[in-house]
Amino acid sequence: MYSLEINFLRDRPGYQKNVEKKAKVKLPTRNLTPVYIGLVFGAGLPLLSGVVWWFLQLKNTELAQQIVQLEQENKSLEAQIGSIKKIRAEINQIKAETQALVSIFDQIRPWSAMLQDLRDRIPATVQIQNIRQFSPAVAADGKTPPNPAAGIEISGLARSFNDVNDFLLLLQQSPFFKASEAKIISAELVDAPVTPSELKSASIKPQQMIKYTIQSTMSDVPASELIRELEQKGTVGLVTRIRNLQQTGVIQR
Repeated sequence: MYSLEINFLRDRPGYQKNVEKKAKVKLPTRNLTPVYIGLVFGAGLPLLSGVVWWFLQLKNTELAQQIVQLEQENKSLEAQIGSIKKIRAEINQIKAETQALVSIFDQIRPWSAMLQDLRDRIPATVQIQNIRQFSPAVAADGKTPPNPAAGIEISGLARSFNDVNDFLLLLQQSPFFKASEAKIISAELVDAPVTPSELKSASIKPQQMIKYTIQSTMSDVPASELIRELEQKGTVGLVTRIRNLQQTGVIQR
């Protein structure tokens, strides 16, 4: 025998409304773009990190190669700088040696020029018997005096003391000697030298003359500043050499 089950709840109005309400439930319809962006970013972040890491590695490799290259160039430049410094040191040494030789050369005083200057200046009443050059005196402490220039001593006979003084004044005007250091060392009245024939005649009384000694110091003015005086005294060779050195710039004009 069959049993019939009838669910009268379905036919009730309240039940039908609840079913309709449940059937009308909808999924959210808001904008999901941020969610998709987040998913894409999350998925692409490891890939982006890999690309950045690869790029940094590439740059590090390039920088390392540049550093090696720069270090090699630096070593090459240091070697070149060392060579340049060595060459400059050699040039400075050559210049110093050349300047020293030029300084010595520029202090040359040709005796021919000085003797000609003395002949042009000596009064007619004064005779020169002897000329000698002497080194400056050495002080007690073994050091030379401030002026190391060589000295010159002139001795001879003059007719009077005034003639000796005139000779000294003329000597002080010479560009080859220092005026401030020219002085009379001695001047005394002596008998003049006599000839053999005068010795035979006892009646002839020897003439009185002044025996003098004058000392001076050679001028320390460079020879390059005395070109005109040297030319006037006939020192052509020295003047030519000085002018050649002036043309090359070794000696300043």
